Amino acid sequence: MKTFRKLFLLFVLSGIVMSCSDSFLELNPISNATADNFKTKDDFDLAVNAAYTSLYTIYHPEGAVSYVNEQMSDNAIMFNISGIQADKWQFKDYSLMTTNTMVYQFWQDYYKAIFNTNIVLNKIETASLDATYKDDVKAQMMFLRALYYFHLVQIWGDVPLVTTPITGDEAYSVLRSPKAQVYDQIKKDLLFAIDKLPLASTITKLGKASKGAAQTLLGKVYLTQGDKTAAAAVLKEVYASNQYALLPTYASLWGPNVKNTKESIFEIQYLGGSTSAPYSRYYQTFYPNNNFLGFYGSGMNQVTDDLYNEFEATDPRRDQSIALGYNNGNTFIAQKYPIKWTHANAVLGGGNPLSNNNFMVFRYADVLLMLSEATGDPMYLNQVRTRAGLAKFGEAGYPTNLYSSLDLAIEHERRSELAIEFHRWFDLKRTNRAITVLAPKGKAITADKLLLPIPQIVRSQNPNITQNAGYN
Repeated sequence: MKTFRKLFLLFVLSGIVMSCSDSFLELNPISNATADNFKTKDDFDLAVNAAYTSLYTIYHPEGAVSYVNEQMSDNAIMFNISGIQADKWQFKDYSLMTTNTMVYQFWQDYYKAIFNTNIVLNKIETASLDATYKDDVKAQMMFLRALYYFHLVQIWGDVPLVTTPITGDEAYSVLRSPKAQVYDQIKKDLLFAIDKLPLASTITKLGKASKGAAQTLLGKVYLTQGDKTAAAAVLKEVYASNQYALLPTYASLWGPNVKNTKESIFEIQYLGGSTSAPYSRYYQTFYPNNNFLGFYGSGMNQVTDDLYNEFEATDPRRDQSIALGYNNGNTFIAQKYPIKWTHANAVLGGGNPLSNNNFMVFRYADVLLMLSEATGDPMYLNQVRTRAGLAKFGEAGYPTNLYSSLDLAIEHERRSELAIEFHRWFDLKRTNRAITVLAPKGKAITADKLLLPIPQIVRSQNPNITQNAGYN
């Protein structure tokens, strides 16, 4: 029994789980080298690719960042989502229980993703390979690890900090580290990544992390910690790098064949048209729950009236982001849903549209809005508004009656510009506005509910792991 408990605890902490046959993408291809056989550059290339595939799980349209940023915010509702309905609605209602199966699955997803980076980092140290190549691999893995730990501390607060592969016996001693310590590791990883990763313009392998991606994430980390001076410094480096620019129009950001543009800083790659490839799920998952187009939409992240009404009446981004409904023959069904990832006439396979849309984790508009947040200078925000054809903050025509301060203007602009791109809840938490904004809208949010519960099964296996306040 003790041996079983050790193995199970290792399963919980490191996320060494088997992929289901119908999973979004097999995270460890059969062709991938095992950890004990990492020797050649080809072995490590495969391992690095396997680590990147964890992005498909973390940023899945029904993944952790989708649920916390959209369902727990005022942006989205859902209809007829498959699975355990009660567990899903607990996110909407702020009634999460420690036994929620999705909270536990999200915990596993993150620690499996971190395990994939840690095993590469561990094995690359002793590999007989070129030092430059080794540094590049380490920088990519540290960027991914920093990204995942950044999510973890925002979702759970203090979390187990695991930076090397661990055994079952060792797992018992890995308790929750203070979030300040986790942030220190995140920043350490990102500073190494910034030093070693190439500029975006020199990267030939699509989807690979760049120096600008690491700088963008570090800027967001500093902002989250309240260090606006440090955030401004690193984000200004992205701004001055000449690697990125806003596209001429907002509409030109979206489409199944719009990939890796000048505005994209870090983008998850999808390949539509084949069931054997990592095709995109956003179109189907965010489509209303019907089968009028030959596939069943999931009805996830359906747009609230509150989000729709956030847009100014003359803002073209509203109609480029949100559909008012859909047609059932000659009958129009009113139900607002996101359309940024629409792939009309996508090839169908197994009843699913095999969509080709990529997903941007970071884009340049986000950097500009963070720069205004960090510096207090509206010039960066106004570049985003100018692209949308809207009046600048501080000038005639701006809705000052609604957004009288720069802070409120940034909040408004981020919600409109980045709608349903998995930012809203993290944004409100960062600016200490979550309770102020969401409670009057009927959300049962409290200071304790700004974090998710530690899954009960994790604490059952190791009672020394503490629970977040409000969930005991």
